[in-house]
Amino acid sequence: MKAENKFIDYFSRISSLSKEEAEAIAESMQTKKFKKGDFLIKEGQFLTKTYFILEGCVREYILTEGEEKTTNFFTEEQWAISINTFTPQNAAKHNWICVEDTMVVEGDEQQGQALFKRFPRFETISRTIMEAAFADQKEALASYYTDSPEQRYLKLMKSRPDLFQRIPQYHLASYIGVKPESLSRIRKRIASELN
Repeated sequence: MKAENKFIDYFSRISSLSKEEAEAIAESMQTKKFKKGDFLIKEGQFLTKTYFILEGCVREYILTEGEEKTTNFFTEEQWAISINTFTPQNAAKHNWICVEDTMVVEGDEQQGQALFKRFPRFETISRTIMEAAFADQKEALASYYTDSPEQRYLKLMKSRPDLFQRIPQYHLASYIGVKPESLSRIRKRIASELN
């Protein structure tokens, strides 16, 4: 499926689109390719864009006392959105780095406003998308405080099994809040319980 078709298909699953609306989305699309290891944003930079992942994987992390702590992964049909996008005077406190070669649709506030002006209902669709993205982030944060690392690991296995083939173990360990050797023990314990 072509990039623009994937993007339009995503929106049409949220709300059916007229031919004119689909064409407007296609015309406003700006696709960009990043290589594995490229940054979409670095801590301290001002984030003015949102990214819709068409292909690939982006890892979000923060630096704490020189150590990388993975806080999220964005993969196909997910939005890399930061609250900082909406408060441009605040610099990013996180980094987004491509774990794989990645293709995104890049959007900005100006583009969004132009579409909202032409098609006011896009504002409602956009709000629905933002609310869902932030709800996912809030749920992940709550899980970090309330679940054990093993519970977080099991939830990740259930909700995003593809990550286990795509992400190095040490990034997964960081994401669930343990050292790689602790992740190995968790995996062994789960494997022995399944046998």
